[in-house]
Amino acid sequence: MGSGSIRDMLDTSTHEIIAADSSEERLSRLPAHQRLSTRVLDVSDRSALLAALQDCDLCVNAVPTFAGYQMAIFQACLEAGKAYTDYGGMGVYTVKQKAMHQAFEAAGVAAVVGLGADPGLSNVICRAVADRLDSIEKINLYWTGVRIGPESPVLVPAYSLSTILSEYSNPSMQFLDGELREVPARGGVETLDLPEPFGRTTFIFTQHSEPLTIPFARGIAEKGIREFTWRLSLPIQDHQAYVALARAGFGDYDTPVSVPGGTVKPLDVLQAVMERQRQRTPPPAYESHEIHFAVGVGQRQGRATRVTARVIGRPHPAYEPYADAATSMFLSIGVQQMLDRQLLPGVWAPEECFDPDAFLAEVTRRHFEVSIETVSTEAF
Repeated sequence: MGSGSIRDMLDTSTHEIIAADSSEERLSRLPAHQRLSTRVLDVSDRSALLAALQDCDLCVNAVPTFAGYQMAIFQACLEAGKAYTDYGGMGVYTVKQKAMHQAFEAAGVAAVVGLGADPGLSNVICRAVADRLDSIEKINLYWTGVRIGPESPVLVPAYSLSTILSEYSNPSMQFLDGELREVPARGGVETLDLPEPFGRTTFIFTQHSEPLTIPFARGIAEKGIREFTWRLSLPIQDHQAYVALARAGFGDYDTPVSVPGGTVKPLDVLQAVMERQRQRTPPPAYESHEIHFAVGVGQRQGRATRVTARVIGRPHPAYEPYADAATSMFLSIGVQQMLDRQLLPGVWAPEECFDPDAFLAEVTRRHFEVSIETVSTEAF
C-alpha cells in the first residue's frame, strides 16, 4: 500500500518523496521519477530512523501494524518534531497514540492516525453523516468487497494477513448504549440487502479503530450519540477460511511453536505455504468491487432522519497498477491535505481534522462513486 500511495502522490501532487525500506530490492520496484528518492533504512535502528526523519516534513508509517514498530516510529516523529500519519493501528495502537495527544500538542507536532480506507475514508464519511444531523442516535459503519470472476482455487488475502487473522480472532470494542463494550470475535452478525453486485451481505463485528475515536469526537459526542459500530464482510469463501484459521489458533500468529528441527512462528509458516500455493496455482483474473458506507439515525430540524454516505469502488483502468487503490489513494489525499494546510498540533483521528466535502471531492476525482442520502422518516 505504501508503494501505491507513492504512485498517487507522484501523479497528483508536486511534493518530493523519500521512500525508505529495509529492502533495496523492494525499493527498486518503485517507478523512476525525478521527485522520488530512495534509501535503505532499518527502522529498528533508532539513530538511523531519527536521522532519516530530519530530511522530511511528514512521515508516512507504512510498516505493517503488527510488525512491532508502530509506536517506535510514532514516538520518533515526536522526538524529531515531524508530522506523522499511518494506515491504522487496529484500535490497539490507536488508543496508545491518542493518549499522547498532549505530548504532541506541547511539542507543536501534528499526527493523524488511521488514514487510509478503513480507517481513514470511513472516518470521513462518518463525519459527513454526523454533520447532517442535529442530534444522533446511532451511526453504523460497514465495508464489504466482492470479486466477479472464476472462483479462486487459492486463498489470497485482501490486505495484510496478520491484520485479517487479528480481526477474526480478537474481541472488538463497540460503542453500545453510550459506552465502549468488548464483544466476542465475529459477533454482531447482521445481514443487509445492498445494490448489485454486492447483493445480500452478512457482516460481523471486527477489531477496528473507528469505534474508539468517532463517538468521542467534537461535533459528534455532544449530539448525544448512543451507538457506534463497525462491521466487515469478506467474500464468503475467504470468510470461511479465516474462521477455520482462527479456530485452529492462528490468531496467536506470533508466538513460536515447536516443530521437528526447531521453532517457527505460525504466521511465517502460513504465509510461506500460501505463497507456495499461489506459485503453484496462480489465482484467476477477476473484477474487484467494494463499498464503504455509514448509516446515521437521528434528528434534523426536528424531524426523524436517516443519513447514508456511500463510497463505491468499481474496476477502472487507473487502478490497475495498485494492489489496493482505495487505501493507497485515500492516504495520499490525506497526506496532501495535511501538507497543504497547517494542522493544529496534537494526535487526531481523520474525522477530527479533514473537511468531508474537500476530502470526498478528491475521492470522486479518483473515479470512486460518492453519494450522501438524507431521508426524513416518521419512525425508525
